[in-house]
Amino acid sequence: MKLAVSGKGGVGKTTFSALLARALNEQGKRVLAIDADPDANLAAALGIADAENIIPISEMKELIFERTGAQPGTIGGFFSLNPKVDDLPDALSARFENIKLMRLGSVKKGGSGCLCPESALLKALVTHIVLLRDEVVIMDMEAGIEHLGRATAKAVDRLIVVVEPGRRSIDTAEHIRRLATEIKLSRISVVGNKIRTPKDEAFLREHLQDFEFLGFLPYDDALIEADVNGYSPFEADSRSKAIVMEIIGNLT
Repeated sequence: MKLAVSGKGGVGKTTFSALLARALNEQGKRVLAIDADPDANLAAALGIADAENIIPISEMKELIFERTGAQPGTIGGFFSLNPKVDDLPDALSARFENIKLMRLGSVKKGGSGCLCPESALLKALVTHIVLLRDEVVIMDMEAGIEHLGRATAKAVDRLIVVVEPGRRSIDTAEHIRRLATEIKLSRISVVGNKIRTPKDEAFLREHLQDFEFLGFLPYDDALIEADVNGYSPFEADSRSKAIVMEIIGNLT
């Protein structure tokens, strides 16, 4: 499976991504987790030690120069648009049991895009991961899908949008779907999070009627405690784990 997870900041998509990865790991699956959201820390949510010391690939200046032939921070000029990346997932990943984690980082850009070596390396890496790797791939993305292109979108089995009861979260889900449609990514599902009452679930169903819902995760103090105390939400005493297991069953 190749899964991309997106949603408005703060809705809990990194928590969901971590629960998903850890649940698959518990089932004996090999998982490649990609942190593609500069504002998130998927490594910590997975329970990887010293997560704060993981260097994003976009900041590995020597590697970028070696693979593209150009210095990071330069725009235009000559550099490789198809750098060698097939060895990077195994060489640069942090690990937790059957899970490998790569942190992509962000590319500082102006206007509508960036023709720069950092961007070329990340694009080639994501394309390789989605098209050619044989692990389960889980990409924790920004509130968008900027790391995906038309070629990779065709190979993504599902784009999962995490939403919470609220107007802005719903608007973001609609925005993400518009972006996905532009690159022909039509397999889009929703996971409701921070559900306190049946009214919250009904609110999401009413306002996202033409989305497929995979499940609903409760608002859970145990998950908040896990985040505050720096351990994985999968280690918390929460029924969210059982719900995520059910979601995996619906995906496979």
